[in-house]
Amino acid sequence: MTDAQTQAVYAAKVRDYAELTRLAAPDATLAAFISDMPNGGRVLDLGCGPAQASVFMRAAGLRPDPVDASPEMVALANETHDIGARVATFEDVTEVGVYAGVWANFSLLHAPREDLPRHLSALHRAMLPEGQLHIGMKVGTDTHRDDLGRRYTFVTVDELRGLLTTAGFAVTAVREGQEPGLSGTIDPFVIMRGTRNA
Repeated sequence: MTDAQTQAVYAAKVRDYAELTRLAAPDATLAAFISDMPNGGRVLDLGCGPAQASVFMRAAGLRPDPVDASPEMVALANETHDIGARVATFEDVTEVGVYAGVWANFSLLHAPREDLPRHLSALHRAMLPEGQLHIGMKVGTDTHRDDLGRRYTFVTVDELRGLLTTAGFAVTAVREGQEPGLSGTIDPFVIMRGTRNA
């Protein structure tokens, strides 16, 4: 279920967020993900925001499908990049066997904890065999709102690994770190890669 308060923050901060996430080139994590995709592969950019990742994917010959629950983010993405972004929530992922990869970069952290297994199972169904999942989450044990009012579900590294395994993914890479976000706080995070089991 989409959280109205979180949505309102992104609507008000859409250009600030776009500036924060603007890159001249893909970072190492995105570059590695792109290099593992088949030529012309279709990739779901789940929670695409201003669609910066999709722009790099398209330039590399992939076929990104950028979606976001924020109409304002989608409008900015299309205005800036003509990228074909569309408004969709986690609940709208109903495809079966169409994506070579899913890029869920710090988007599913806005889902309620109890919904994460269902959303990850939907992503598994939406992917082709041996498809690659990238997921970024903030590390912790609770659910709370940041100083801007956005709702976050924090997970431990072991919890996220268990969620991916249960959903049918073999975890192939784990990276932990910390960085500042839109609210200005420096938060620990975990990024995992998983391969879809048949």
